[in-house]
Amino acid sequence: MAASRSTVAPTREAAGGDDGTDTGDLVLPVVAVGAVGVLTAYAYTRRRRRARTRTTPGGVTPRVVPLAELDRQAQQSLVDIDDCVRTSAEELGLVTDQFGDKAVKPYTEALAFAKSELAAAFRLRQRLDDPAPEPDEGRRLLEEVVARCTEAGRRLDAEAAGFDQLRALERNAPAALAYAETRFRRLAARTPAAEATLHELRERYAPSASIPVVGHVEQAKDRLLFATTHLNQARQALDRGDGERAAASLRGAEGAIDQAAVLVDGVDRLAGELDAAERRLPAALAVVEAGLAEARGHLESTAVGSPSLPGRVAQAESVLADVRRPLAAAGPHDPLDALRRVVRAGADFADGLLDHVLLPAGSSVAIAADFVTTHRGAVGWEARTRLAEAERHLSGDLAEAQAAEVLAQRARVLAERDVRAYGHPLREGAGVGGAVLGGILLAGGGPVSFGGGRTRGRRAVP
Repeated sequence: MAASRSTVAPTREAAGGDDGTDTGDLVLPVVAVGAVGVLTAYAYTRRRRRARTRTTPGGVTPRVVPLAELDRQAQQSLVDIDDCVRTSAEELGLVTDQFGDKAVKPYTEALAFAKSELAAAFRLRQRLDDPAPEPDEGRRLLEEVVARCTEAGRRLDAEAAGFDQLRALERNAPAALAYAETRFRRLAARTPAAEATLHELRERYAPSASIPVVGHVEQAKDRLLFATTHLNQARQALDRGDGERAAASLRGAEGAIDQAAVLVDGVDRLAGELDAAERRLPAALAVVEAGLAEARGHLESTAVGSPSLPGRVAQAESVLADVRRPLAAAGPHDPLDALRRVVRAGADFADGLLDHVLLPAGSSVAIAADFVTTHRGAVGWEARTRLAEAERHLSGDLAEAQAAEVLAQRARVLAERDVRAYGHPLREGAGVGGAVLGGILLAGGGPVSFGGGRTRGRRAVP
């Protein structure tokens, strides 16, 4: 063994360089560095190729959605999720009445989240309309509209199963049917009173005052007739022991009762708003007249001022005179419109008008919301977007409140246009399984319920 060691040692020393470095010791580091370089270059090249081709793992290049198609997707998403939110709110109200706020907390939170996402989506859609952005910015906004609507629907869908377990409509159908029948009887008893109220409004005020609720009573009666049919079907299904079909018929009846209540409530609300406007009008006139007096004093005390001020003062004074004329004659007038005109005329001259403008503005927003809710099977994205924007502006200052009213009136005009284009509002989707009565039933015949797009029609029965 000693001889072997003495033979090997000189050989390794002889193979080394002059400095004693082993040549083999240099080869491994060089090879390793080269390998790292090759791998790095390969990885870089592959990343560049993938960035250029944007391929999926299956080797298919994702299709870039054309802007026009993306716009259509965003429009449909807004309509669909707005319907889901409105329907979910209706059924959640029923369940809250039966089980209390604590029991429905998860679903209340889910609905609040969906409403928040939907409101953000409507704001984005509004940004696309005024003024129109550049194409790249428009695509980004449309993609976010779709994403927010998708997230809103996902959250509602996620809670649908738990909501069904809480309500257990198939198991608790007898009690739910009794509750629906009680609501139906109470609303049916209110309908003649609403008809009398509408007649009184026509007698007491100018025709323009009651126009927003003309037809409400007749439409409420039609929805109650629809509810009667479905309540009877639910009762018959229960007698046969068919809880699934009873639950489906019951939900259709509940939706009709909800919409009839909106229509009847709208008549009563407008009557209260007209009465309140009539009482507020003298105070609003006094505030504006004081502001105009100050403006006239400013004109008399200085020769320098806004060139348009005299004309604006004269125009405001003319509006006030027009408003006062029917009041002095004790003739029929429209208090909400009069209050609206007084505030508009005095906005540049008087403070303290916000409370006065909120009444007519809030009335216009509520009227538009009622119309969209009760005709939503036919109302498109434009009317819904303007309504959402009106609701957002309503809580602002004087200028925003006035903008809210303009937007709400525009929303109502657009919604009425959609209904006319779709057909008679009570014959929407005429035909077997069509959507009827403003979206109480989905296409396919199933009743709508709490949930997003994937689950709201789950109660359909064969």
